[in-house]
Amino acid sequence: MPYRLIAATLFAFAAATGVQGQNGPVIRHPNTPPGLILQGVTVKPGATTLYLSGQLAAPLNAARNKPPAQLAVEDFGDTKTQTVSVLNKIKTILAARGFAMADVIKMTVFVAGDPKLGGKMDFAGMNDGFKQFFGTADNPNTVARSTVQVAALAAPIYLVEIEVVAAK
Repeated sequence: MPYRLIAATLFAFAAATGVQGQNGPVIRHPNTPPGLILQGVTVKPGATTLYLSGQLAAPLNAARNKPPAQLAVEDFGDTKTQTVSVLNKIKTILAARGFAMADVIKMTVFVAGDPKLGGKMDFAGMNDGFKQFFGTADNPNTVARSTVQVAALAAPIYLVEIEVVAAK
């Protein structure tokens, strides 16, 4: 195994398990065994913390010119598509404030029931979207997270709303 690949693998393991930066202002506490989300996070004094309000998906490109009253769930995509849209929006907001997705420490995900699934939330779809942003080569970190099914969001066209806390 080439040296760079070994170093990258060790860095990813350290970041994912919370080993790296244990003396820094943000300490990530992995589940045992390590999983998709953290057991918790400690934020020590001196860290800068950013709280983002809940964000909703943007319409898919083909629907961007439709009048709002004509938009439907299909114009925003399924749960996975909406999760990716929301996380991309969050990524942009974080960057504008000097943060990155790797700085996200806590996430609350509200998922409405999908009419195509008999009103049940698509937890797997949400996780598939989540995995594109956390525990990756670009961002080996993960977060403390709660996911709940809600009766409805701001409008019936939305399936996912996500709020985050970032710290560094």
